[in-house]
Parts: sequence; structure tokens; C-alpha cells
Amino acid sequence: MSLTAPRTAAGRPSNRGLRLLCHQIRYEQLSFWRNPQSAFFTFVFPVVVMTIFGGLFGDIGKSEFYYGRSALQYYVSTIAAVSVLGSCYSQLAIVLATRRQSGILKRVRATPLSASAYFVGLLAHCILVSVADVLLIAAVGRLYGVPLPAASQWPALAVSVVLGAAAFCTLAVAVASLIRNAEAAPSVVQLVLFPLVFISGTYMPIHSAALNDIAGALPVKPFNDALLRAFTTHHAGLPWQDYGVLLLWGAAGAAVAVRRFRWAPRAE
Repeated sequence: MSLTAPRTAAGRPSNRGLRLLCHQIRYEQLSFWRNPQSAFFTFVFPVVVMTIFGGLFGDIGKSEFYYGRSALQYYVSTIAAVSVLGSCYSQLAIVLATRRQSGILKRVRATPLSASAYFVGLLAHCILVSVADVLLIAAVGRLYGVPLPAASQWPALAVSVVLGAAAFCTLAVAVASLIRNAEAAPSVVQLVLFPLVFISGTYMPIHSAALNDIAGALPVKPFNDALLRAFTTHHAGLPWQDYGVLLLWGAAGAAVAVRRFRWAPRAE
């Protein structure tokens, strides 16, 4: 069943598909906020990291080590990026694996909600959480004297967050399709994410040209770079090369997800 709305007797398209989609977004938001522990760590962990970094690196001004930025300008961008990764990749992959094993996905598939509406609802939910996370981290950085993005960069920041969130959501669905059971989900998710985060310069700039070339072809570094540019430059425009890499990985994740994703629990 597609998201194309059925037509009424008068020939006008009904809004049933849109209503189902809005209902799914609302359901995901309510489920998220009614799990205080999950919501707490989603928003508090990046704030704690930024607070620690503020104490450790707050006195370090602009330097070549941080590509001409101050330490906290650099870390506001990269911690914002890793918070989006947590919301759109780590949590989503684990949630899907858990829902599949518990039979929730199988029951969802038997409802009038289409597969496309279900996943678009998840995507919209993850984008909303990501936007809140990025704004919160920017506010914490402001407390340590890090300026907010220039007015000319807010459109680029918005595009970067939405595109990054979408790419990592499709990758989460792809990884979830390869996870055999919910117990293995955290290990599989971190096995993929942990090395990527470090070689992409999230916690420390990488000055190895060879390593940067490798990381630049993977999805995390281009996302870091897109946010770093949006947070710290005043020139209008979009980082099309970074967006191209994110789009390619998003398309690859979507292709794997379409081919491999299963709604029913896997046989052990």
C-alpha cells in the first residue's frame, strides 16, 4: 500500500494517507517522550560531553590544529553531529531490531499503515529529535562563548541536519535488516559506528591526509565537515561535495533496506 491517497466519490483525493502519517509521527514522539530514560540520555549525554569539553578546552583559541577555529567551535559542530548519529542511527537500528523481535513490526504490517508511511514517520521523528539536539548543543556552546551560526548559514545548517538525519536513518534500517536478534543489536551498531566516529575526527582532528581521504568517502566525516562549515563560516552556499557523499550513502542504505528488511522475527 502506497502513500498515494485514495480518491473520494467526488473525485477529490482523500487525506487518509496524510492522516496516517501524522498519526505515526505523533505515536513515535509520544513513545519517545514516555520513555524518560531514553529521552534523558538522548539530550543529556551530548550536553554533559560539551560541558566537559568546555572545561577542558575552553581556553584554547583559534589554532591550525582545529583548522583555524577555536577548540569549542570545532567540538560544538562534531558533538552536534554525533548527537544526530545517536538519534538517527544507533537508537533507530536498536529500536527496529527490538520491535521486530517482539512482534511489533509484524503487527504494524497488518494495519492500514503503509510501509512508506511507517518509515517516513520514523524519519520525521528522528529529524525532530535531531533538530532539538543540535539547537541544545549550540545553546550550551553559546554559554562558553561560542558564537551561533551566522544568519547566512542557517539554511545550510538546516539542510545539513535534515540530509544527515535522513542518510543515517536509511543506514540504520539497513543495519537493522542485518541484525539477527535484539540482544546483538547494540554490539553490531557500535561495531560499525565506533571506528567511524574516531577516524572521522569527532573527538580529535585528524591530520593524516590518507586517513582523511578514507574517512571523506564514508558518511560521518562529510557530515562533521558540513556542520563545521555551517557553524563557523559566514559565506553563503552549500557544501555540495559533502552532501553528495551523504546522498550516496543514504541511497545505498535505502537499497539494502528495501532488499533485506523483514517485518517478522528471524528464525533462530
